[in-house]
Amino acid sequence: MTTEQNPSTTTKTAAADSTADDPTPDQPAGPASVLTCPECGKKNRIRPNEHGTPHCGSCGKALPWVVEATDSTFELEAKSSVAVLVDLWAPWCGPCRYVSPMLEELARDYAGRLKVVKVNVDQNPALASVFDARSIPTMIVIRDGRVVDRVVGAVPKTDLTVRLMPYLLRRS
Repeated sequence: MTTEQNPSTTTKTAAADSTADDPTPDQPAGPASVLTCPECGKKNRIRPNEHGTPHCGSCGKALPWVVEATDSTFELEAKSSVAVLVDLWAPWCGPCRYVSPMLEELARDYAGRLKVVKVNVDQNPALASVFDARSIPTMIVIRDGRVVDRVVGAVPKTDLTVRLMPYLLRRS
């Protein structure tokens, strides 16, 4: 397992080897992430799912959905039934370190309605280019497979929440 560079995050993803992404009869294809339930503390292994949201296997609560993606796993991670907030960041970037804990809080606050996908631009230059990330942090909001908003720079949590709110509202 590899962990994200930011020490405040608890999200882990499977190492990039052929066995981690090979499906088995009881396990779908895609990168695995371990999400810790804020209610009971149980660690839950999940894979990308475009039709649902992760819930704790122990207590059933919606999990804060924060995952790492690479150039090769991004397409799977970005498909989701909820709003996806792509965080294009780098470990050396001070404003990125300011924004990261906020994004984790938003994932907790809006569990079941928001998926945060973190992309280290130094390790994934193709995605940085696709999203034209000339400054970091750059946050891209994806809803129903298309880019619907873009936030460049570190903004306060309240401002970011206001920008995200139209995409976080539950659909009837």
